[in-house]
Amino acid sequence: MASDQTKRSVLFAATTASFLTPFMGTGVNVALPAIQAEFRLDAIFLSWMATSYLLSTAVFIVPFGRIADIHGRKKIFLLGITVFTLSCVLASCVPNAVLLLVSRFIQGLGSAMIFATGIAILTSVFPPHERGRAIGITIAAIYIGLSIGPFAGGLLTRHLGWRSVFFVSALLGLAAMYTTFRHLKGEEWAEAAGEKLDMVGSALYAGAIVFVMHGLSVLPSMLGGLEIGLGLVLAILFARFELRTKDPVFELRLFVSNRVFAFSSLAALINYSATFALVFLLSLYLQYIKALPPDVAGAVLVAQPVVMALFSPFAGRLSDRVEPQKIASLGMFVTALGLVLFSFISQSTSLGLIIANLALVGFGFAMFSSPNTNAIMSSVEKKHYGIASGTVGAMRLIGQMLSMGMVALVLSVFMGRVEIVPANHHLFLKSMRTAFTISTVLCVIGIFASLARGRIRGRGE
Repeated sequence: MASDQTKRSVLFAATTASFLTPFMGTGVNVALPAIQAEFRLDAIFLSWMATSYLLSTAVFIVPFGRIADIHGRKKIFLLGITVFTLSCVLASCVPNAVLLLVSRFIQGLGSAMIFATGIAILTSVFPPHERGRAIGITIAAIYIGLSIGPFAGGLLTRHLGWRSVFFVSALLGLAAMYTTFRHLKGEEWAEAAGEKLDMVGSALYAGAIVFVMHGLSVLPSMLGGLEIGLGLVLAILFARFELRTKDPVFELRLFVSNRVFAFSSLAALINYSATFALVFLLSLYLQYIKALPPDVAGAVLVAQPVVMALFSPFAGRLSDRVEPQKIASLGMFVTALGLVLFSFISQSTSLGLIIANLALVGFGFAMFSSPNTNAIMSSVEKKHYGIASGTVGAMRLIGQMLSMGMVALVLSVFMGRVEIVPANHHLFLKSMRTAFTISTVLCVIGIFASLARGRIRGRGE
């Protein structure tokens, strides 16, 4: 049993790191039009400013979850914050769009280390009856970062330029490094020490993710279809290899033998696939269609994460007493309701209605995320905490990538590779409505996945 001091130190370190990455990510979303203006990027290339970060994080999060189980979660956690901070410094001074994409990819690498270990360390030190509350606080920190990021990013972009978003993120990264080194002390939490890293499985997993995501971005071309097909073949080979190897990088047997883990992970994948592109699309909508300056657009977008931050700790605590299945499914239903309302967005939609609907989606997401994460982490043994934490992150990131891939595909079909200018605003609006309709359908499917998970009481205790 961990001491109260250890619990407080771990919670403080995890919360600090959890704030950092979403703060930078949402700040960059608001800065995208300014980046497009400087580098003359089309809408599809612009979407890769978000997707390259997500792709890198998704590729590395599963291997680093396993590495952390073997070599120590604290080491990987600290290394992740360091890599993330240095990559923000690089992004703040790049001379062209290609190097900016490279720096975003490195940021994803650092984030993968953080995401693969943060929740696992929390789960290692907090017993089941306190776990939901701790996870809820950490997720609230993520949403506070999401809340401050758009507004701060808008202010920085408007008055100091888009590069200042990365520079300020680097300063925050230095602060997170200091607090983590000072407060995260004690054992390494390496329950799988001595086992081997599955290099073949890691390579097959990475290849599947890369080919599918790049293929989605170049559809409807033949190359896109071929890349997606190759990615799916690699995914099948990955699954077959992981089920046969002794020390898999991704414990697929959990999906076969653990119903709660399997359906909770599927629900997370669907939820993020349905919701992540919302902020990306609305950031462009508010600045291009509504002609709002970046700081005002950021202030509007704050509505969703503020509600998330307010209700996530409550939802986490509630999931310690009530079955997560019920709370998370309710949250998914509320999210679906918000998405279907966004599918009717037009040039004349009022800002008040947009803010209210963002708050509705934020409430639904808060009610889903903490209980669902609690269900995943409470359904596995201690030696699998790193893998489970990596799975939480992988489902989130793969879902986010699929969401951005879906948007890139919709933009390709309706707009093609052109800049967003007044002459094609109507095409952009049509793309938005189509994307939100697809997202609504996904969210409705996710409700059934959430309900199918079963109960967690009596597991992981």
